[in-house]
Amino acid sequence: MNNYPKLHNAMWPGLVGKGSPGAEPCIDLDTMLDLTASAEVNGVKFDGVDLFLCAPHVSIDSSADDIKALAAKIQAKGLVVGSLVAPVWQPTGGGSAMGSAAERASFVSQVRKACHIARQLRELGMRPQGVVRIDSACGIAEWAEDPAGNTSKIAATFREAAKVAADHGEQLVAEGEICWGGMHSWKYMLQLLETVACPETLGFQADMSHTLLFALGFNAPEHRLVPESFNWEPLALAAALQEMTRALRPWTLDFHVAQNDGTVKGSGSHDKTGRHCLADDPNGKLDIARDAGYWLRDDAGELTRRIRHICWDGCMFSNEVMTQADTWTNVLAAMIRVRDTHGWSA
Repeated sequence: MNNYPKLHNAMWPGLVGKGSPGAEPCIDLDTMLDLTASAEVNGVKFDGVDLFLCAPHVSIDSSADDIKALAAKIQAKGLVVGSLVAPVWQPTGGGSAMGSAAERASFVSQVRKACHIARQLRELGMRPQGVVRIDSACGIAEWAEDPAGNTSKIAATFREAAKVAADHGEQLVAEGEICWGGMHSWKYMLQLLETVACPETLGFQADMSHTLLFALGFNAPEHRLVPESFNWEPLALAAALQEMTRALRPWTLDFHVAQNDGTVKGSGSHDKTGRHCLADDPNGKLDIARDAGYWLRDDAGELTRRIRHICWDGCMFSNEVMTQADTWTNVLAAMIRVRDTHGWSA
């Protein structure tokens, strides 16, 4: 039985798209941890969780004692911590990566706080692997007012953030998602990574749901990888995924397993982005176990073994769905299939 990559569940689906006017309430961290720890398939359980450093789950301004208590809580569930999401957006104390000097300084400050928490968890023995996730914290329309200039500004901010991460012994990853300016296509994402030019410190976080929309050209039709007449022909989709992963895989430091039905959605304050589907959604366009291989294997089909843990990411489901035990059993089963297909023993 393969024991790598380790299997993690994301905690942020309890927060993303929730808690704002007109949206459902947030699901607290204790409930998300309980649901994760309780899931089991043929004796296999989740190994850990990835965290969103945002209240009401985990405050970015947590004290050392707060982090010790958090670590003890998670350890008591038989789980460890992996990757962390830094709240780099203006409403949570950050600012646009291409904004004013003050906004960009706030962005870097949030990264510094996140890396400090990441290092604390590592020193407490609760975080054997993982990265810190960021994005550009700006919209596509404002980025498009000056694509070259704004990409240069984002890259400069990311470079400063990467220096902070290096000082803490951490790595940053930029998650390509069609709602973030300068990161909203596979080619814009690649250009940004190459402009930052810090491959050891700042890389890419691939999410199967979001990168499917990269291939389809959402929000950047000039970079679509499937024909305009595309109707989910398997060979055309395979060619698109191969071309995209060939370009981005060398930069990929973190990987989210996910499903998508080829559309976008939004909820609450969260802008339209990849439509995450349940693992067993009959409308899902991905073969999860097969298509994960585009990211976890090289062009020759050999395992890269670079990704030490994989995380399920599925956001903006109703609280009724989120609090059903079967939801997480099905997710875990999908994660196990990925590991059975593309994992290894160590």
